[in-house]
Amino acid sequence: MASIYSCAECGTNLNLNTVHLYPVDFYFEAGNKGTVSFSAVQDATKFRFEKEDKFRPFFETIDYWGIQRNRTKIKCNCCGRLVGHVYDDGPPLTDSPGQYHFGPSQVIPRAPRYRFKIKALRISSET
Repeated sequence: MASIYSCAECGTNLNLNTVHLYPVDFYFEAGNKGTVSFSAVQDATKFRFEKEDKFRPFFETIDYWGIQRNRTKIKCNCCGRLVGHVYDDGPPLTDSPGQYHFGPSQVIPRAPRYRFKIKALRISSET
């Protein structure tokens, strides 16, 4: 059964397709607690994307999300509420074992992951 994902603030249908939904137990370096993650967004016009360029060592921040990890804010285009972030920790885009064969790392290009906060969404089932 498909679900309809709407903005909790203004009720706009965000047009997110459950076909692109990652399983809840899928491992991500940036975590997945209290969120739902998609491999793609169907209609990018429903969102406003804002680059975040905060590079901090892990010991300078309580909310650690990576030392040189880029993320992009996802905001509802209708009301401007922050609904999630785009991370670069999706599945690897190549079968490479990583730099010096140490396994997956930031050196391997990864697919984007669209991570939405459950509290920022109104999830209803399709009738």
